[in-house]
Amino acid sequence: MSVPILYTLRQCPYAIRARLSLTLAELEFEQRDIDLRQKPAEMLDITQKGTVPLLVLENGDYIDESLEIMIWALNKNDPHNLLLSHTPHFFPEMLSLIARNDHKYISALEHYKADARYHNPEVPIYRKLCESFLTDLENRLSNHQYLMTDTLSLADYAILPFIRQFSHIERQWFRQSSYPNIKQWLSSLYQDPIFSKVMKKYPLWDNGRSTVTNKYNDLIMTN
Repeated sequence: MSVPILYTLRQCPYAIRARLSLTLAELEFEQRDIDLRQKPAEMLDITQKGTVPLLVLENGDYIDESLEIMIWALNKNDPHNLLLSHTPHFFPEMLSLIARNDHKYISALEHYKADARYHNPEVPIYRKLCESFLTDLENRLSNHQYLMTDTLSLADYAILPFIRQFSHIERQWFRQSSYPNIKQWLSSLYQDPIFSKVMKKYPLWDNGRSTVTNKYNDLIMTN
């Protein structure tokens, strides 16, 4: 294996995290888009967990947690200083904010998404639970351009896919909601060419066919 291999799913927010970090770190990797209903045997041979993202390293080791992939990639190369290495006291705060996203907000988000899909009456309850986290982000963004400072950080990219998901559940409601700073934050990140690159749609990987090689931020389709 000459480069790491990433098994991914285009719309999965955890997988978006992984693609963002590997691309922002300007690391070369092979991207394999899969269908979770037909998981490749090659992927299950590595781990029976069967979830994405799954990053298989050159030495055969693997990482199957999205935040761990992000930190691994940025420790390899961090040209945009997303770990805020010049102000190391921010790192624990970033991890704390991401932990709130991962362990509290996402649970409410999953309920909200399911209730909205099936038109359950609990929609406003779980939306309100999500909003307690969004209110914190809105306040942060009133003090600086991004979640930690006026420059982008790991926290922005780790949380982005899940706020994006929230905004898509009830699009009309979100458009009319009073989160101007979050909307501006989302818009600025969406306009970044890197986001377009990681969200580009590719054919599903099929045992060596439809492979995407990401080389230093330049995605190339190979067959």
